Amino acid sequence: MKKFSLLLLVGFLLNACASVENLDKSAVVDKEPEQSLYAQPKLVVGVVVDQMRYDYLTRFWDLYTDRGFKRLINQGFNCKNNHYNYVPTYTAPGHASIFTGTSPQVHGIIANNWYDKQEKKKVYCVDDNTVNGLGTTLAAGQMSPKRLETTSIADQNRLHTQFRGKSIGIAIKDRGAILPAGHSANAAYWFLGGEEGKWISSSYYMNELPSWVQNFNANEPAKKYLNTWNTLLPIAQYTQSGSDANAYEFGFKGKENADFPYNLAKLAPENGGYDILKATPFGNSLTLDFALAAIENEALGKDQDTDFLTLSFSSPDYIGHNFGVNAKEIQDNYLRLDLEIAQLLEYLDTHIGKGEYTLFLTADHGAIHVPNYLKDQKIPAGYVSSSNLKERLKNYLGEAHANVNLIENISNNQLFLNHELIQEKNIDALALAEDIKAFLLAQPEISRVFTRSEIEMNAATEKTKLLVQNGFHQKRSGDLVFGFLPNYISYPEKGSTHGTGFNYDTHAPLLFYGKGIRKGSSFNKTYITDIAPTIAALLGIANPNGTTGEVIVEVLD
Repeated sequence: MKKFSLLLLVGFLLNACASVENLDKSAVVDKEPEQSLYAQPKLVVGVVVDQMRYDYLTRFWDLYTDRGFKRLINQGFNCKNNHYNYVPTYTAPGHASIFTGTSPQVHGIIANNWYDKQEKKKVYCVDDNTVNGLGTTLAAGQMSPKRLETTSIADQNRLHTQFRGKSIGIAIKDRGAILPAGHSANAAYWFLGGEEGKWISSSYYMNELPSWVQNFNANEPAKKYLNTWNTLLPIAQYTQSGSDANAYEFGFKGKENADFPYNLAKLAPENGGYDILKATPFGNSLTLDFALAAIENEALGKDQDTDFLTLSFSSPDYIGHNFGVNAKEIQDNYLRLDLEIAQLLEYLDTHIGKGEYTLFLTADHGAIHVPNYLKDQKIPAGYVSSSNLKERLKNYLGEAHANVNLIENISNNQLFLNHELIQEKNIDALALAEDIKAFLLAQPEISRVFTRSEIEMNAATEKTKLLVQNGFHQKRSGDLVFGFLPNYISYPEKGSTHGTGFNYDTHAPLLFYGKGIRKGSSFNKTYITDIAPTIAALLGIANPNGTTGEVIVEVLD
């Protein structure tokens, strides 16, 4: 019996060992290579084109090369129905919203400049007198992101990589460099024109300019672009834009007509010296030159931690304000920018590696056709005199309330009540706001007015009100917000501008390209606040802390 039991025990142990051995062999045979949960590009490049309407892609399509915009669209993903979901559509809120994944309601950048109710003065979105300029002693260097209340996607990448991943922001405009790069950026650089023509920064980021920046500036990078601006192609081919000489353009001081060619060296002294380059395509060239130098000298994309480059091309905005969206100058700018995009992609292919980087391209806002041009085509349009509107309101308050000082400030289509005086006079502030609303709605150029109480009390479902709510910051915004009729602007009677919630200002291109990006396109509606969470999902990192946008799932591979 004992012998039989011993045999059973030995048999059991042998079977158990065989099972374990088979299990181990099965595990080895069936195990698949580990898959990464997310894309790991060496470099993310966020490109913003300042004042780019979506239809610039379609209008000028036939004259674009296959290497720039067409490459991004044909080999990447095109979100064809991408919009801003707030007002005002200005440069600073646009750049902040793209990279924070939220609107001014949350990130706090409500305009380029705004009235500060506590300080009782106008403030600039990135000014900071607690820091010093680097590369200049002028106030142009005293800038930082201190007024931005949330993190950017570049900040989140820094946090995720334990600050090993670098973040650098570059733009001619200070706000276009500073706000996208976020609070924890290694550097942000912007262009100082005038007599200097160089790239500067502030002590917020570092104690002195890196030697490579100093060397770049020492070579007088802007000087070579003070030459003649003529059309890239024969002007007869520019059939997608209006006549060269027309009544809708400002042009440059010292030249009678706003038509090609432009002798920039001759015109520079009367047009701010090197500042003239900002309103030409050569501003884009200068920006790209510096960006490529930054990639090389900062060794971006050269290790296992993802780096971030935020790159804003500011010149299209200056050109649009000067010449208008239907100008030959605009078309020439975009044909040249197409070549700049091609050069950037080819540089990234060579220095980072094909398939090793991710790039997105969008715009901070669109722009309106020159209203006088629209009027000449029998399309309703017009101009609003802000000073005249303020005078009318002042006179009304004097008649209806016997006090012309009940308004403290009017700016950015927002009206700030004088609450100290209202309290002193024991005036019902809510009733006063409703009274002013009724007056404003009676003005022929105004289409919509919202009081603070309306904006704060109800969750909006109507589009116009939702745009206002998303752009309304409780602490920084005013007591009433108003909007003009479509195609009506408060602006000189030449050139284009922007800022409204109408489609010509909200519809912006959104192109994704590179590692982790599907090839395709969609007409599904997307919002500018969706960009940051989409990039966060691609990288497998946390969203910026104020994100309200959604991941564009169809973009991701």
